[in-house]
Amino acid sequence: MKTLQFSNKDTMHCIGLGTWKAKGNEVKQAVKDALYAGYRHIDTAAVYGNETEIGEALAEVFAEGNIFREDVFITSKLWNNAHKEGQVIPALQQSLDRLQLDYLDLYLIHWPVAFKGNVDYPQKPSDYYSLEEVPIIETWKQMETAKESGMARHIGVSNFSDIKLKDLVSKAKLKPEMNQVELHPLLQQDDLLAYCRSENIFMTAYSPLGSGDRSEAMKGEDEPNLLDIETIKKVARKHNASVGQILIAWHCHRGTAVIPKSTSKEHIEENFKAARIELDETDMKEIAALDECRRFITGEFFEEPSKGYRDIYDEKSPIVEGIKEGIAKVKDLLS
Repeated sequence: MKTLQFSNKDTMHCIGLGTWKAKGNEVKQAVKDALYAGYRHIDTAAVYGNETEIGEALAEVFAEGNIFREDVFITSKLWNNAHKEGQVIPALQQSLDRLQLDYLDLYLIHWPVAFKGNVDYPQKPSDYYSLEEVPIIETWKQMETAKESGMARHIGVSNFSDIKLKDLVSKAKLKPEMNQVELHPLLQQDDLLAYCRSENIFMTAYSPLGSGDRSEAMKGEDEPNLLDIETIKKVARKHNASVGQILIAWHCHRGTAVIPKSTSKEHIEENFKAARIELDETDMKEIAALDECRRFITGEFFEEPSKGYRDIYDEKSPIVEGIKEGIAKVKDLLS
């Protein structure tokens, strides 16, 4: 299994178990199945509503005495309603309590968006704090305290553009060590990856298989299916692998982590075996040609212009839109 190594020599498996949308006994069993299959990287978040069940699974597996706490890299995330001064550490402690842990291996700011403290999901502009009212650096300083206190061994962010990362890095005492974002062959984010590499910030890919089980309200019209791309199918046939395994292996070959979500024991085991696949230069070039800046998680559900949230990913500039338009024209010419 390929690993990412942090500056203090801690390591994280390239392939982890994602748990977004997995609940109750289903996610509890999935975590157990993953650990028994060899996973040593589990990803969750406060807003997923499954930390308690994941904590139960971890406690029960650790009690068996074959897999130990220090063997497993566990990530959780700060929700948007706990960004203000004095809120981060209590939120982290709640996650630790639910997970039955003394520390997290990695704690992330989930989104660069701030809600009022009693708001889980905003319904109106007044449910938000603007970034002038609660700047990201205010939240980040509390994340630094979490690391310095030992409550989190590593800290980072999620859904941050290079613009937001550059601003944070310029102000932070401790740099983010991870940026977890949507990544897959249709959204390769090469510029963001290059910037993160230049700053020794790791990246983790979410929705690597397209997150087809998310709610219909989050889906666009005529969405492509990552599992039905002919180029990926061809590479899969070449390696006698499933399409999902190629999509997962691609991330490991780019040097990023990846957290495919599944509650099926068969798929959990299949996903983990993607670590054995060795993609060659031809495979990587063919997959690189698939990029079309296509997002499945648009971030538009958090846009509130009156509070300054007009473009969560900083992608709606004329330059970026021009690049997207150019890619579309090239694809039309090639089709």
